[in-house]
Amino acid sequence: MTHLVTGAAGFIGYHTACALLERGDTVVGLDNLNPYYDPTLKEARLARLRAYDNFRFVHMDLADREGMAELFRSEGFQRVIHLAAQAGVRHSLTDPYSYVDSNVMGTLNVLEGCRYNGVEHLTFASTSSVYGSHTDMPFSVHRHTDHPLAIYAATKKATEHMAHSYAHLYRLPCTGLRFFTVYGPWGRPDMALFLFTRSMLAGEPIDIYNHGNHRRDFTYVDDIVDGVIRASDRIAAPEPSWDPTQPDTATSDAPWRLYNIGAAEPVPLMRFVEVLEKELGIEAEKRFHPLQPGDVPETHADVSDLTRDTGYQPQVSVEEGVKRFVEWYRWYHQV
Repeated sequence: MTHLVTGAAGFIGYHTACALLERGDTVVGLDNLNPYYDPTLKEARLARLRAYDNFRFVHMDLADREGMAELFRSEGFQRVIHLAAQAGVRHSLTDPYSYVDSNVMGTLNVLEGCRYNGVEHLTFASTSSVYGSHTDMPFSVHRHTDHPLAIYAATKKATEHMAHSYAHLYRLPCTGLRFFTVYGPWGRPDMALFLFTRSMLAGEPIDIYNHGNHRRDFTYVDDIVDGVIRASDRIAAPEPSWDPTQPDTATSDAPWRLYNIGAAEPVPLMRFVEVLEKELGIEAEKRFHPLQPGDVPETHADVSDLTRDTGYQPQVSVEEGVKRFVEWYRWYHQV
């Protein structure tokens, strides 16, 4: 099977591409290698992917309308796993235009490519950030998400609506996955675990927001990838029982599905720090700060739909996941 994986040099894209390549599929990986964080890490991920004979890299920006159209025409993808995006809640407060260019216009180009070139199934990344100001836990895909707290969340919510419209108009099967806090080896340097580890090994204090009162549904990257591929392998279909007088937000009379994907077990941030301190053998110096604009105090995924439909079951505990990350970090940075 031939897949397009967008964001293949990114954290989740890299791991997803590896898993597909390992099972023998052909992967065309697309990435623009932008400098949101150090491209050296992206190049290192890419070098490992290039070791596979069944991988080919395309250096392109999702917003390149003509380039994306030609790519879809020339390759004949069977499946598309769209993971590329401008990520990060805090960065969206200072550079909102990059989020619209990448997340909205880029996704439109992916949808158009799928529409005109017979793609069997589009699986795309959304985010737990779309739940915004919700406080009813666990977060359910069957509840409306109309109160995003940052432009990042708003653009990702827009992609969900865009995908549904293409599923409705053109019968393009689409599955959206709302990711909850993902961590693990080869992770993004702007994420908490990476920042904490770097600072602690350098003997520097770590910054902890919301005075340490966050709870996050930390999810190890291998569990995320397992769910992504399970969802991609299950082509979205219309829901026969869908009722337009009481519309379910996670299903449709179009071939469209929406799932949460997370560990389904929120962990207090300070517990997460304790696990990291144990693995590093270092007690962190902590600087506490208020809740940041656009941030939410707690996330907790209800993954029951994904489990029911695909058999998804998270396997990796926080203790084991942090251990694996620290081992990778020490190896990669020779610390």
